[in-house]
Amino acid sequence: MRIPYRSIIRGCQTVQKLLQRAFPVSPVSAQWHQQRLILRCMCTKEERNHYITTPIFYVNASPHLGHLYSAVLADCLHRYRLLQGCNSKFATGTDEHGLKIQQAAEAAGKDPLSFCTDVSERFKHLFRSCNVSHTDFIRTTEQRHRRAVEHFWSVLQNKGLIYKGSYEGWYSTQDESFLTPQQVGDALDSSGRKIKVSLESGHKVEWMKEENFMFRLSEFRPQLRDWLRGNPRAVQPERFYQAVLHWLQEDLPDLSVSRQRSRLQWGIPVPNDPEQTIYVWLDALVNYLTVAGYPDKYSQWWDVAHHVVGKDILKFHTIYWPAFLLGAGLPLPQVIHVHSHWTVGGKKMSKSLGNVVDPLERSQRFTTDGMRYFLLRQGVPDSDCDYNDQKLVKLLNAELADSLGGLLNRCTAPSLNPAQIYPSFCPNSFPSDQASRLRGRAVTEDYLMLTAVQSLPAVVAQHYESLHVYKALEAVGSCVRQTNGFVQRHAPWKLDRGDSDDQRWLDTIIHVSLECLRIYGTLLQPVVPEIANKLLSRLGVQPGERSWAALNFLPRYQGQDCPFEGRALGCDSGVLFSRLENPNAGKGKPAKTKKAANLM
Repeated sequence: MRIPYRSIIRGCQTVQKLLQRAFPVSPVSAQWHQQRLILRCMCTKEERNHYITTPIFYVNASPHLGHLYSAVLADCLHRYRLLQGCNSKFATGTDEHGLKIQQAAEAAGKDPLSFCTDVSERFKHLFRSCNVSHTDFIRTTEQRHRRAVEHFWSVLQNKGLIYKGSYEGWYSTQDESFLTPQQVGDALDSSGRKIKVSLESGHKVEWMKEENFMFRLSEFRPQLRDWLRGNPRAVQPERFYQAVLHWLQEDLPDLSVSRQRSRLQWGIPVPNDPEQTIYVWLDALVNYLTVAGYPDKYSQWWDVAHHVVGKDILKFHTIYWPAFLLGAGLPLPQVIHVHSHWTVGGKKMSKSLGNVVDPLERSQRFTTDGMRYFLLRQGVPDSDCDYNDQKLVKLLNAELADSLGGLLNRCTAPSLNPAQIYPSFCPNSFPSDQASRLRGRAVTEDYLMLTAVQSLPAVVAQHYESLHVYKALEAVGSCVRQTNGFVQRHAPWKLDRGDSDDQRWLDTIIHVSLECLRIYGTLLQPVVPEIANKLLSRLGVQPGERSWAALNFLPRYQGQDCPFEGRALGCDSGVLFSRLENPNAGKGKPAKTKKAANLM
């Protein structure tokens, strides 16, 4: 029997509270023991599998910023799980069937498959360029997927959940979505003519009446409500969980799950009925099962599925998809992580407004890690975020170039560290016991910094788990600023190297700072893998010493041996992150740079 991870953590915390009552210790020591206990508990996850997916992206147009955001969010969670020692599968891909694709291919003068292949390759190129480390890229035109969809359809049909009927109502080709009258409103098109549009997307809808296959969605409303009420963390953040519960207060009409072949040729035919094409959303959603190995051996991955989706496809993933799975007798996803959209100037990106942000061009201009960091640092899942080049440059210069890069430059500079080693820690200069602190040289703010850095892995883990990556980066940034303050406060460049006490204190300052940097570099690997690798390599941290289990902060402070003490630093490969030029600066005018000594 597997014990849920959160139950393990709660159990560890309960044990820790009992220990603290029985054996009172100082606040710093208590924090140290608590975090070490939590990290040991987290190691029980190492034997567990983890499966994370993005939506498969529709190939009617080139990838945009929102696609990249979905991908780097999922990539961050995947990389975090790998650091924990988990066996993680990460899938993304392209959705290549449907009327929109059929029409787009016709407009481009290409056959549908060639058109899909061209656009799918653009997504692959973007993800490769932005270091998205997916383990599977699924295309719905693949034979393995067609086999999975046909089997899934047959299971539902054999259970009596699919029946031949007549659908009459509103349909949005742009959204590939059927709509109720309450979801439709009036609007004017570009010519001033009255049209009906989806109230959710604003896209034009048309009245459709045709004979097709229907799924008994109405039967699953009670089960969906029970599932959500029994699993309040199944849909995150809370805002979207409440939205789904609200939808389930009303009756769910049965769902059309096919289109007449005469209207939609580009799709998977209904088994045993070549006059019908399977509805694109039923087709697309099954991709998650296809990657897991369905219909053969799939439970290893499907039992631990986590989806990352945009809010515009919330209903498909939290109502239709769970209902399909319940109908097929399959487990539901563990968590559906939902994120909001990116806007420009507060407006939705569109070609007509000329405000579309090309994610590939921006990643080339501002670097891959720079773009990843900005999206994850500024992206707030439960509210829309606004993209701005100036904001990006200001943030990256402040947090990556000046704060983190400046700290690394100071602590590895030959002027402060001429031997280019991980220097020794002096416990007399930075004593851990309360009685000796008055004889040491560390001050209260220094101990507060140690407490903050020691607790940082648990804080970051919590936010990575919930995909509130921006909160994790806020916490890391706060600690980086404290460490810069620590160096600035004690000004090691002013110490007398000829004085043995000063030399020991200087070495201790650098040792503590390098230990802080090691923690930051390890924790930042899921977000900025290239920068983190450069930082850790400069510190001489080997690849096998970069896992979550290796996050034993400042062992010399605890009276333990430090494997890095006395080790040679890695080669100096230059600036950690080069400052970016302000987009509004004069053409050819370089951005001003700050000296390392004046960074904080």
